[in-house]
Amino acid sequence: MDGREWRSVIAAAQAGDRRALDELTAGWLPLVYNVVGRALNGHADVDDVVQETMLRAVGNLGSLRDPDSFRSWLVAIAMRQIRDRARRRQTSPLDEAAVEQDFAELTVVRLGLEGQRREVAEAVPWLDAEDRQLLSLWWLEVAGELTRRELAAAAGISRQHAAVRVQRVKERLEAARGIVRALDGACPGLREVTAGWDGRPDSVWRKRLARHIRGCGRCGDPRETVVPAERLLVGLALVPLPVGFTLSLALGGKTAAAAASVGWSAKVLGALTQPVVAVTAGAALVAGGAYVVTQPSGEPPPRAAAPNTSATATRSPTPTPTATPSSPAPQRTARSYGSVVDAVDQAPDPGADPGALPRRPESGLSSTWGAKAVMQHRGESVTLDGRGYVLVRWQIAPHDRPGALAMPTWTGLKGRLFHVASGGGRRMDDVIGDGSDRGYVTGMGGPDIGYTVLPDGTQQMWQNEYFYVDGTVTLHLNERGASYGLTVMPVDRAAVDEDVHHGPAQGALRYGLVRDTGDDTAPVPQYVTRATPADPATVARRSRV
Repeated sequence: MDGREWRSVIAAAQAGDRRALDELTAGWLPLVYNVVGRALNGHADVDDVVQETMLRAVGNLGSLRDPDSFRSWLVAIAMRQIRDRARRRQTSPLDEAAVEQDFAELTVVRLGLEGQRREVAEAVPWLDAEDRQLLSLWWLEVAGELTRRELAAAAGISRQHAAVRVQRVKERLEAARGIVRALDGACPGLREVTAGWDGRPDSVWRKRLARHIRGCGRCGDPRETVVPAERLLVGLALVPLPVGFTLSLALGGKTAAAAASVGWSAKVLGALTQPVVAVTAGAALVAGGAYVVTQPSGEPPPRAAAPNTSATATRSPTPTPTATPSSPAPQRTARSYGSVVDAVDQAPDPGADPGALPRRPESGLSSTWGAKAVMQHRGESVTLDGRGYVLVRWQIAPHDRPGALAMPTWTGLKGRLFHVASGGGRRMDDVIGDGSDRGYVTGMGGPDIGYTVLPDGTQQMWQNEYFYVDGTVTLHLNERGASYGLTVMPVDRAAVDEDVHHGPAQGALRYGLVRDTGDDTAPVPQYVTRATPADPATVARRSRV
């Protein structure tokens, strides 16, 4: 369900529509369960905190003024309940250890995690309670369930402060991963250190073990390339609600009548008493620490493998960023660049002269966003109508959130849609900058900030992509995982021609290229359909247009 549909559901629920309330509560319950479960590490109080969060949300739904902020508002309620619970209990370490089954174990078992993904989950219990609270939000941000803005709002801090705190949590998580790896080894010195340890993670033993690892050549040397946690968590599914999550647990012993008095209908109560089937992504580590994610049929397309960091790995599904500006240019194939829609294409030589741009009739395009659409969040879309050219400009932000990129999609096409040219001065995998500030910088990221990775078989984008519309079509932003935005604006042929053949005035690596053949054999975009799917992210690359 996209943003506009959720807004209508929220508005209807605020107006007293019981069916909309059913849909709202059942739809967002798994997210709340994951936030609370990970923050409390699966403590027996998780069920009580979840039910209290949902009851408060239902009871205060009328006070929500902006439906667009519902998700951050709901998660903020959950975080307040978590903090209130901590203040009320003033729990001792012994009390906190009395868990039914820790959430790290649930994550491993229910999502079938292996290798380094399993390592990340098992490292979580080594973090302090405050760090786990923020980690519960960051984990969902990287998985594509929250945006950075929503994370900051839920935590009650600014985005700048959030960036600092998230970085600290990531550093502590990586240190905890080192402890998990070391405990899985056979270091005699570590066995001596842990002789008196009861096996329960806590801050005292974390410091002791970390001190040993720093001074131990055996424990401090990972046996394989360590993949950053954010690249391991991209696109990871929510942990499904447990089968035992029944009405008595969800409502904390409250009667059905009491629950109904605050707006819970029989359907909602029924949903809470049944096992919830959530999308569970299976993950497997492959050579060099890269990973692949598999998903059930009908769900969004699988995320691509993370950038391969091993020299011995053989699988490379997408073009990887060039290592240095002096690397040789890829060899061009005999096939015309851009004529292959469903396969990875080769980059033209930087000095290649773009072809002539054919002329097509232009009567002008109208846009539901006006002169310029600036789309930054999942669920946003723009509808174009008429005949003419349109610019789609990419803003990829691996420094904000790297990972697998969920491509935008074109839906509801009536008429024709062509991919006519690419420009902006560079392909997104071109190296830009001299490396003096952060090693080196590319449009798709770098080793210091992480990479934005394309799905398998996707053509590499240029900074500016140009299309020709003759009819009506809607472009959707499907941001899940990697952070990116799109600027969409109607332009004329002269602007396209200028960009492709002359590029930016300064620093152009290559001017551009022309994909348009001048007839109906011009390439169509990937991810385009004449249908209007409920979830635009499910549009397949090979579409009937």
